Amino acid sequence: MFDRLFVMLMKEFLEIRRDRWAMFRLIVPMLVQMLVFGYAATFTVHHVATAVLDLDQSQASRSLISHFVASSRFDVVDTAQNSSGITRAIDQDVAVIAIVIHAGFERDLENGKGAPLQVIVDGTNSNTALIALGYISQIVAQFSADEASRLAFPRQSLARPELGITLQARPWFNESLDDRWFFIPGVIGSLTLLQIVSLTAFAIVREREVGTLEQIMVSPIRPAEFILGKTLPFFLIGLGDIALVSTFGIFWFHVPFIGNPLVMLVGACLFLLAVVGMGLLLSTFSKTQQQAFALNFFFVNPFFILSGFAFPIAAMPKLLQWVTIINPLRYFLVVIRSVFLKGVGFEVLWPDLAALALLASVMLTISVLRFRSSLDS
Repeated sequence: MFDRLFVMLMKEFLEIRRDRWAMFRLIVPMLVQMLVFGYAATFTVHHVATAVLDLDQSQASRSLISHFVASSRFDVVDTAQNSSGITRAIDQDVAVIAIVIHAGFERDLENGKGAPLQVIVDGTNSNTALIALGYISQIVAQFSADEASRLAFPRQSLARPELGITLQARPWFNESLDDRWFFIPGVIGSLTLLQIVSLTAFAIVREREVGTLEQIMVSPIRPAEFILGKTLPFFLIGLGDIALVSTFGIFWFHVPFIGNPLVMLVGACLFLLAVVGMGLLLSTFSKTQQQAFALNFFFVNPFFILSGFAFPIAAMPKLLQWVTIINPLRYFLVVIRSVFLKGVGFEVLWPDLAALALLASVMLTISVLRFRSSLDS
């Protein structure tokens, strides 16, 4: 058995070696996509185009505007003279955010009254709008604190002190709230899923398409040995890909790795077994590489969306939350992010590892049974 399996392994690696572009396709696209996702997949918003209408023209209003400019989150691209200028800036896509400071803004602040600030947001891109509104709230809160300490109302010092609660946020595991620390581990799992499923499905379909599958199956090799010899190389390639892009993420994007490499290895192996089983299952439903490509696109993309990579699973409808239970990427993202950022071990991640082991067993079993039945037909 081991001799025949070794021959199958050597056959696969020799095919990769003969292919001039094989190593290029296995390494370079992964690194390029890692760079693209690493820089593009972010919720951080900078330099939001902002229009300003200052009807107060006071020191306080100018100080508020300077707070926005100094934050580097907002760029004042238009200074309107009236409300029509604000409307025109939003309608013509000159600005995404408009800040309107009404007359009497400084007077209301000095009198201890609430000074209203109007913010107009282009809601076409709801994600950018919500993030920008969050930045505005932080900037206005900081401006209010600065103004309160500057004005120091005498009548407030004579008044009876009021009890108050001060909220101090303390983020754990990602103190700077760098969203790349969240996305990069997710990119590692997502890219591995896309590549290994495609490689496994296409490799077996290619054997069937060129007619070598029948020649191999009439040899002394057993179906189980053929499946193992055909999928084991891609399992090893998947491990190499995970190691490569993980190292790239650590040293290029400076994502910390504080966990146990053994936990990472176990999670990666279980995830790759499930992914290889998925690719093998897709290959049993395909007669040509075009069919395999269509099935790969049909199944892998929803698995990517329903993994929790960018969209929280808890925010999805209940039906889709149940569908994510059969998604191996969902559990691997929990494992890899926890190992990278939290440093937790088996005692915490065992439910996700058990789910991956169960999915791998089920997918490989169904795939082998389906492959044998497709040979008989």
